[in-house]
Amino acid sequence: MRLSLGILLGMLAIAAETPSFDEIASLARERSPKLRAALPAAMGEDNLKKGAGYIDHGPDFIWAVESAAQPQLYVDDQPGPAMIRVQGSDLWYASGQLKTGTTHNFYYVIDGKRFGGKTDVPAFGPESYEKPGVPRGILHGKFVHSSRIYPDMTSNYWVYVPAQYDPAQPAAVMVWQDGEVLVPREAPSRAQIVFDNLTYEKKIPVIIHILISPGTVGEKRMRSIEYDTVDDTYARFLRDEILPEVAKKWNLRTDAYSRAIAGDSSGGICSFNVAWQQPDQFSRVLSRIGSFTSIQWHPGKMDGGNIYPFKVRKEPHRNIRVWLQDGSGDLENNHGSWPMQNIAMANSLKMMGYDFHFSFGAGAHSRNGGHAELPEEMIWLWRDYDPGKTEQIYAQDPAEKDKPFYRVKALNRE
Repeated sequence: MRLSLGILLGMLAIAAETPSFDEIASLARERSPKLRAALPAAMGEDNLKKGAGYIDHGPDFIWAVESAAQPQLYVDDQPGPAMIRVQGSDLWYASGQLKTGTTHNFYYVIDGKRFGGKTDVPAFGPESYEKPGVPRGILHGKFVHSSRIYPDMTSNYWVYVPAQYDPAQPAAVMVWQDGEVLVPREAPSRAQIVFDNLTYEKKIPVIIHILISPGTVGEKRMRSIEYDTVDDTYARFLRDEILPEVAKKWNLRTDAYSRAIAGDSSGGICSFNVAWQQPDQFSRVLSRIGSFTSIQWHPGKMDGGNIYPFKVRKEPHRNIRVWLQDGSGDLENNHGSWPMQNIAMANSLKMMGYDFHFSFGAGAHSRNGGHAELPEEMIWLWRDYDPGKTEQIYAQDPAEKDKPFYRVKALNRE
């Protein structure tokens, strides 16, 4: 089919820059032939060829794929909206809405065969987008710290300070492992935007966020040694080195009631381990896709994180509040089973009366689930916070006590 000069020039103009979601959505509503250039520009030509192309904003999604035959879209394993062919091309697209604050998966069936797709696609809610009138905080750093506790180790960190911070008033603290992931304001985490919105709306207190990366000793990466080791070394590193260094520039609360710690994967177990080892320093824990497995287990010499479900049941109760997040598609390898260990952690916390929440979905070993639900995580962790207090005895929600323990059914086997 021959294209008019006007359409061709329009396509070239679109291809020169990345179209926004609103621009793609407008073209889709009009069933415009300009989508022929706009979709590759927005989603990437390779993604269209391999069936991984999509663009989104909040609950609104547009999927696209290149195929000679008409594809059937499946979203979260259910038939999705019908695909529409772009005039004069082998491109197909569909639009729809998905639940926000979680992740989704999609794929296609073409000529009776499954094709392409993606898992752990985040759908961000309104708190993860810039809002008019909300003042921005400031990201300070990067700073480089040389450790004494870990000889010859250097670590990078950043400090995010909300606009409402008053140096005359000590602020709450939240430490984020793998902090470099949160440094970009938008993708992948949108965390700084969430911090600003929730602080402005007074859904969380004024918090100084410390975003710290794993250290290195020369060329050696220390991430697993710091994060997966079940002892108090990393907790002392934060208490005795990082927090005092940050406190030289910002006025920080020192009570555990006003301190939280968060991380993903090995950073997830690290966060729990720090609060478990030093509940007098941190009382709020966010552990996402936590590696409660045997990564740093050395038989006869050192415990691994796989023992934590049993430590929770056998050792004295700690006054901590814990949010766990994981998915049924998480890792299975020689270190252990991430989904099974997180389920065991949830049951142990439940059995021993801890104030906990378990967010368990269908996701894989991806940070996207935690990024998507970050507003809910933050509000839950900091709920009922009173800056006039320095302590609170956390108690399990009575509604949780009435619920059964988590149980596993083999649904993917005959």
